[in-house]
Amino acid sequence: MKPEVFKLELEKYGISLTEKQMQQFATYFEMLVEWNEKINLTAITDCEEVYLKHFFDSITLAFAEDFSVEKYHLCDVGSGAGFPSIPLKIVFPQLAITIVDSLNKRIKFLTELVTALELDNVSLYHDRAETFGQNPKFREQFDFVTARAVARLAVLNELCLPLVKKGGHFLALKAAKSDEELAEAKKSIALLGGKFVEEKAVSLPFTDDQRFIIDIKKTKETPNKYPRKPGTPNKKPLI
Repeated sequence: MKPEVFKLELEKYGISLTEKQMQQFATYFEMLVEWNEKINLTAITDCEEVYLKHFFDSITLAFAEDFSVEKYHLCDVGSGAGFPSIPLKIVFPQLAITIVDSLNKRIKFLTELVTALELDNVSLYHDRAETFGQNPKFREQFDFVTARAVARLAVLNELCLPLVKKGGHFLALKAAKSDEELAEAKKSIALLGGKFVEEKAVSLPFTDDQRFIIDIKKTKETPNKYPRKPGTPNKKPLI
C-alpha cells in the first residue's frame, strides 16, 4: 500500500489526513527502518508493507471505536515500535497516550520518535505490565487499554483489565479469529471485572487478511491481587 493509497483507503472510513499527518507517517517509516538496523523492532521494513500491516492495521481500532468525540486516554501495553497507539495518535491528536513496554531500547526509540513527530500528551514507561498495573497512579485510570500481538487473551486480560477504568474498554487486536482463545478467556474476563462485548472483524485492503478486535468492557473493579507478580500470568494463566 503506497502512502497515497493509504490516504485514500482511510478516507473510505471517514478519516481524512492532512499534509502534516502524511509527513508524520513518512517520518515514522524512515525512523522505523533506521532504528531497526540497530535494534529489532519489526520484521516488516518494506514501505508498502509497513503502511498496510503496521499503520493501516493499527488504525483499524478506530473502525470499532470512535476516538474523535472526546479526549480519551488510551494505554498501549507492550507497544513495541508504537503499534497501535502512535498511528492512532497521529490520526487523532487529541488522544492522550500512555505506552508501557518492558524493553528500554524500545522506549528510547519511542522517545526519539515522539519528539521527531512533535506529538504532545504522550507518556512512555519502561516497566512490566504486571508492575505497572499494581501502581495506584495507573490502575483503573484509562478509558481504553489496548494490546496488539502480545499474548493469548487469557494472559492479556490480566495484564490489561486492571488498567481500565470502570465503564472503559479493553480492546485486544488479534490477527486470527480464535473461538478457543475466547472460550479459554471467559474465566479471566469475569474474574477481573470485565464483560465481553463483541469480536469485530476488519479486512485489510487488497488482501484476504482479516483482523479481529475483541472488545471487553470493564463493569466492576479488578480484585487487588491482580495482576500477579511479573511472569506469573504467562506461566499460570487464569483459565
